[in-house]
Amino acid sequence: MAGPPVAPGEHTGALEDLAGRILAQALPGEQLEVVISQEVATEVRVHGGDVESLSVADAAGVGIRVVADQRQGLAHCGTLDADAVAATLAEARDNVRYASPDPWAGLAEPDGVSPPVLDLLDARVVDTPLEDKVDLALALEEATLAADGRIRALESTEYADSVATSVVASTTGIPSVAREGVCWVSVEAMAGDADATQTGFGYALGRHPGALAVDDAAGDAARRATRMLGATQPRSMRTTLVLDPWVTAQLLEVVGDTLSGEAVVKGRSPFANRLGERIAAPEVTLTDDPTCPEAFSASAFDGEGLATRRNLLVANGQLEMFVHNAASARRAGTASTGSAVRRGYGGVPGVGCVALGLTPGTATPEELMASVPDGIWVVDVTGLHSGTNPVSGDLSVGAEGLRITGGTVGEPLREFTIASTLQRLLTGVTAVGSDLTWLPMGASGVTVVVSDVTVSGS
Repeated sequence: MAGPPVAPGEHTGALEDLAGRILAQALPGEQLEVVISQEVATEVRVHGGDVESLSVADAAGVGIRVVADQRQGLAHCGTLDADAVAATLAEARDNVRYASPDPWAGLAEPDGVSPPVLDLLDARVVDTPLEDKVDLALALEEATLAADGRIRALESTEYADSVATSVVASTTGIPSVAREGVCWVSVEAMAGDADATQTGFGYALGRHPGALAVDDAAGDAARRATRMLGATQPRSMRTTLVLDPWVTAQLLEVVGDTLSGEAVVKGRSPFANRLGERIAAPEVTLTDDPTCPEAFSASAFDGEGLATRRNLLVANGQLEMFVHNAASARRAGTASTGSAVRRGYGGVPGVGCVALGLTPGTATPEELMASVPDGIWVVDVTGLHSGTNPVSGDLSVGAEGLRITGGTVGEPLREFTIASTLQRLLTGVTAVGSDLTWLPMGASGVTVVVSDVTVSGS
């Protein structure tokens, strides 16, 4: 097999030089912003003890935003070729002519906040031989099949990694360079008995292959697949829910969307005009902290090149702030919170939370379960984003879990619906566990107990 690819970060200087050459072409009266991304990604899929597919892909691209006369134009290209970049700049300028005037249009400007010092690229993710990465996927497959006799098949088993460099620079004085690497293994297992089959996933993430806990991923997949065998539908009721960290993290992402300044200024948040009010139980303290290196979404810079920072959103139940990018901050009459997000080098900067987390409590998940006389441990939900109204906060999602009786976890339950609102779920929190869990999403997870929730079943 071939050796590992060259890390794109080794060419950081060339990317910065390219950004500088583009900015030097700014015309009088216009602002230019350049976003350059370069990534090397590896993916290995295995099946039946053999490599099913293997790819090492190198991708790069440039996005250019031009702002002039309260209008903005964007264009991008999937190459660093000089002629293509020149054509992209011309296209972005041309697009300005067709844009509608926007009084809030404009690029971010330096705000004096120093970027955090984050070491997010471990050389071992690049230096590890490809053969060793393949061996990790094969080891995960073998360990999952051996984890439980009820595992019938594996739907997918893979190793993947990504090493990326991004540059954001502008004529307003923004220079930022970020380098990061992450790798993971994942597996989806199918378990069965005489009556039914169920699937369950397992994964492990790390900054380098040696940090991946393959046995833990295999065990998680087996447990998730087998614990739901024989599940039945519960009766409709109002009960206490204990949310698994995986579920809590997904819920926090939805809450984070409602705390976007862009949503607030457009009247699309149930928490608009509620700054300083209590919107959650006192047990709830919620932060968005991209400066935390343990978060796999950590970053020193936001999508507009401003330094990221720890933003305290909810303190002991009280709403403290919304997050903003440059445009939403201008519209709201405030300052950016370093919360611009971009979906790739060709995207328009939006607003969002990227590393949400609840301040953990002191009780273990087992202690929280033991405190619930009657309830449901919710281990998975479906359709949370589509099932939540971002304006009203109304929520209706499918779920599965296990019954809790007298503080003891019992039989599995499926095909029930949680019907509530984001506001009621937040105010209904009675306890937050100690099991802070870093997950492959924009929020960390933790066990949370929520009282008096409507569950619709049979």
